[in-house]
Amino acid sequence: MAKEKQTETRTSIDELNETLNSVVEEKVINNKKPILLAVLAIVVVAIVVMAVVNMRKAGAEAANTAIGQADLELMQGNDSIALDMYKSVADNEGYDAGNRASLEAAILLYKKGDYEQALNYVEKYSPSEEVVGAASYSLKGDCLVNLDRYEEAIAAFEEAIATSGDNEFYTPLFMIKQANVYRELKNYEKEAAVYEKIKSEYPAYCATYGFNVEKYIERAKASAAQAQ
Repeated sequence: MAKEKQTETRTSIDELNETLNSVVEEKVINNKKPILLAVLAIVVVAIVVMAVVNMRKAGAEAANTAIGQADLELMQGNDSIALDMYKSVADNEGYDAGNRASLEAAILLYKKGDYEQALNYVEKYSPSEEVVGAASYSLKGDCLVNLDRYEEAIAAFEEAIATSGDNEFYTPLFMIKQANVYRELKNYEKEAAVYEKIKSEYPAYCATYGFNVEKYIERAKASAAQAQ
């Protein structure tokens, strides 16, 4: 009897183990498809990421090659050819090359006197560095002045001033341009205020370039008194 009971006990334990194993196996089988799908999704994502990286690398290399050719034409004095090439890169390429091409095209167009088109290209440029960024806003202001859009020009020069980071030799230049626009608008008080700021904050500029700021302050104040 004892032997028979032990056999029954072992049988019960065996059955329990088999049941548990069966449940585990069933779960693995049932989860196999989601696991495989998850792995497949990770692989697909990895392939897509690699493809995008390779495409961007190839695109950037092509854009760099194109703007390099435009730079070469410019160095050789072929401004018209260089301009067409810069415009093509700016219009059709992204990346850093396309961005710089927008500024290069704007500069050449400004030199040609095509201020409207120059404005369009300089507005496509995204500044990424203080001095060049400030210069791009200044160029935008110059375009707007030549298009008689004075209020917008003042705002552009203000952006140039803000972006230049108190550079001792560039910021005062942008301020002088802004003061000239105020004079054009007959806003002599603001013109005088700009020159006063140059005098107090950027004396090195005045000394280095022989800029007689006192003369311009007196002129602005005299014009303001006459206008009253």
